[in-house]
Amino acid sequence: MLLYPHIDPVALQIGPLAVHWYGLTYLAAFGLFLLLGNLRLRHEPYASLQGSAAWTRKDVEDILFLGVLGVVAGGRLGYCLFYKPGYYATHPLEILYIWQGGMSFHGGLLGVIASMVWFARSRHRPWLQVADFVAPCVPTGLAAGRVGNFINGELWGRFADASLPWAMVFPQSGSMQPRHPSQVYQFLLEGVLLFVVLWLYARRPRRQGEVAAAFLVGYGVLRFVAEFFREPDNFLGILSLGMSMGQWLCLPMVAAGVWMYLRAQSAPLPVARGVVVAGR
Repeated sequence: MLLYPHIDPVALQIGPLAVHWYGLTYLAAFGLFLLLGNLRLRHEPYASLQGSAAWTRKDVEDILFLGVLGVVAGGRLGYCLFYKPGYYATHPLEILYIWQGGMSFHGGLLGVIASMVWFARSRHRPWLQVADFVAPCVPTGLAAGRVGNFINGELWGRFADASLPWAMVFPQSGSMQPRHPSQVYQFLLEGVLLFVVLWLYARRPRRQGEVAAAFLVGYGVLRFVAEFFREPDNFLGILSLGMSMGQWLCLPMVAAGVWMYLRAQSAPLPVARGVVVAGR
């Protein structure tokens, strides 16, 4: 088994200015989104749209800005509502104390959806077209976030068999027993694997809404699996049916993705340069 290599959370110190690794992973996530978003402009149907419907690099930058706002606001509110509703109901001002930590991916997702709806309406574009554009660009940001979790030595996994070659001891967990490095699992599943699948899936003509649906189902399933190896929050533990809060939150996500995919089947299947064939 391995021992967690203590990593200084500060990547660079210049006088009173400290640059943290976690902040650098956020910058990496933003940079990857801009890179992939600009590559998405070359994909159909976006490459064929013209006039007022055409997509530009400015659109990618605006989506990123609105998405960051959605992640922060939604992630914080989601954590307060999903994980500690009783506490924050009696301490409402502490909802604003984001420096104390406490963010929820599923809440951040709802925040991003709200930001995409705002963007779509302000640009007079179909919301699902915006969602399909964004979906393949998201997993690399999630991967960067899991790297930050590992560097910070947080969100460690459940106890693992000491014979597991990559089992790791996280002293900051309060136990010297080996655990699953669940941050690495999530990096590989929700980050790398989901990105590869979605990026390849989105390269071929798809009905509007299918790519976004694939993201919801893909992330929901992979996160559900990863939660079996991740230590649940100590103030919640395992909930009913032996599932964690993260797993319970994934269920409506997967259901929504399946519903979106089935609903999209009534539309024709587009082909290159705006030509369509009958739906099948």
